Amino acid sequence: MIDVARLRDEPEYRAGIERKRVESGLLDRVLEIDRRRRELRTEVEELRARQNAASKEIGQASASERPAKIEAATASKRELAAKEPELAAVDAELHDLCLAVPNPADASVPDGGEDDAEVLRAVGDRPGPPELDHAALGESLGFVETEQAAGLSGSRFAYLQREAVLLELALVQWVTSRLVAEGFTPVVPPVLVREHGMEEAGFFPTDRAQVYEVDGGELFLVGTSEVPLSALHRGEILDADVLPIRYAGLSTCFRREAGTYGKDTRGIFRVHQFDKVEMFAFASPDDSWDEMERLVAVEESIVADLGLPYRVVSIAATDLGAAAAKKYDIEAWLPSEGRYRELTSCSNYLDYSARRLGTRVRVDGKTHLVHTLNGTACALGRTLVFLLEHYQTEDGGFAVPEVLRPYCGFTEVGRR
Repeated sequence: MIDVARLRDEPEYRAGIERKRVESGLLDRVLEIDRRRRELRTEVEELRARQNAASKEIGQASASERPAKIEAATASKRELAAKEPELAAVDAELHDLCLAVPNPADASVPDGGEDDAEVLRAVGDRPGPPELDHAALGESLGFVETEQAAGLSGSRFAYLQREAVLLELALVQWVTSRLVAEGFTPVVPPVLVREHGMEEAGFFPTDRAQVYEVDGGELFLVGTSEVPLSALHRGEILDADVLPIRYAGLSTCFRREAGTYGKDTRGIFRVHQFDKVEMFAFASPDDSWDEMERLVAVEESIVADLGLPYRVVSIAATDLGAAAAKKYDIEAWLPSEGRYRELTSCSNYLDYSARRLGTRVRVDGKTHLVHTLNGTACALGRTLVFLLEHYQTEDGGFAVPEVLRPYCGFTEVGRR
């Protein structure tokens, strides 16, 4: 959630929000309701003070003075009873409005939208198209079955089979062991959360269309373990010396993929259900930008050690999610398409989610909101997509990347 005081007092803060092209008039409406809330709060505080003073005066008044004092106290009580619900209603309205306001884009973020990301670096040689693309190779090897899956569950669902399952498990073991060595605590979190969990993590209301509801809207399937990981320190005040706290979440994830009709319909590049290893960090406000670079470095090392050519891009302002102040994507080269496609991402939310979560850090006797960050260590199914194309053998088989061989028990799968 945004800092309304900064919106009110700092023009550059408002400018960062406006770079995300928010709904016209929304920020002015927030400031209008904030002004009304501050006025009402002052009135309520004055009425409470007046009522308290009147109550004390009753006990000190003489018998002849007491009726007038009681009447004054009663009048103050009536006024207070009328104002408090009005203040509560304005507080609620301001809260709801603020939920719709995105985190300001950092000044270092490029302007523009989807086509305006800034390429920071590119690593590795880009091979030409393979004999079979990932979807065709996955089908020919018996790794992926989509026809029966579509009949069972609908489009964008798949069965992962045979050695592909062992490859995914190998990725889980390899990536998780790397993260543990980097100081991350492994977690298998709940994937069903209540509405407040989605809201406090920064996903509701803006991303509600992407989320599956279950149990009559009482619970929601998460699209990333970032949501339950963020709640691990909900409402806590952390000591400065324990930060940063880093978690590695392994979970199945669910996304509606609203707005992607007709895109990436073949294979398992874009599906409704997938498994992922996610990094999440609670950081000191002074260190969060360094922490972001650390998370990106971990992502790059994983992609590089898998032998995938990639580039790192800084996402432009209007393409950022609501919660991110800055976001890096790592895009791997997909030979069959002759272009880079997103494989992982890393975002710094600054204090946007922590304000909703109530997670703070104590420094020199004072408390401050922590900063939260997240980064994809490995989107397992999508990583398999890239591996299928880059490790396809000349005879239509598949060679296991060197780093995964100790974890999966085989080195190659022949054409079937």
